Amino acid sequence: MTSKPHAFFILDLMFSFKRFFSKKTPVLAMKKILIVGLGNIGDKYENTRHNVGFNILNRLAEKNDCLWESKKLADYSLLKKKGRQFILIKPTTFMNRSGKAVRYWALQEKIPLENILILTDEIHLPFGTIRLKGKGSPAGHNGLKDIESQLNTPNYARLRFGIGQEQKAFDQVKFVLDRWDASEEKLLHDRIEQCTEAILSFGLEGLSTAMNRYNGK
Repeated sequence: MTSKPHAFFILDLMFSFKRFFSKKTPVLAMKKILIVGLGNIGDKYENTRHNVGFNILNRLAEKNDCLWESKKLADYSLLKKKGRQFILIKPTTFMNRSGKAVRYWALQEKIPLENILILTDEIHLPFGTIRLKGKGSPAGHNGLKDIESQLNTPNYARLRFGIGQEQKAFDQVKFVLDRWDASEEKLLHDRIEQCTEAILSFGLEGLSTAMNRYNGK
């Protein structure tokens, strides 16, 4: 016959397991990364060189079955990967006021400066060249100028996508607002794929590793 103390021990053990499994386990906050693709909204600007930041984010969202939502100051999507939340935004403020959206979403999601990555076109790099940097000057780029003004610092990471050409004298404004030419279109998909991989590397492995792996490719 089972002794009384032993019976109490079994009952206590059963109640302990019940309490353990019925208790809600606290969910740890995932590390958040803000990825901002620069561009201008509207059909007029779709697939232009200046909108390559939008193109890169569209491809990243598509590959990971992420949906876009229209939210304050931006189109918004969320990608979860290996314990990270990648907050993807495409500002709807037009290029020259991009900083307003960056500042709003960084504060809204409580994302530190070192977890922000801006995707931008770069006319001073050869077409398709990828260059990650942790800081830098706007170099005449109005979107970057506004971001620096809104964040009050140039010390934010950016992935620059080269759209430059060898021709020395040309209308830069017209060039960046034109659509890709036929030779660029042939290579564009592969170069954008590289950018999506570089973004994930930034978020999962850090800026230094991403720079070593993708700069100059």
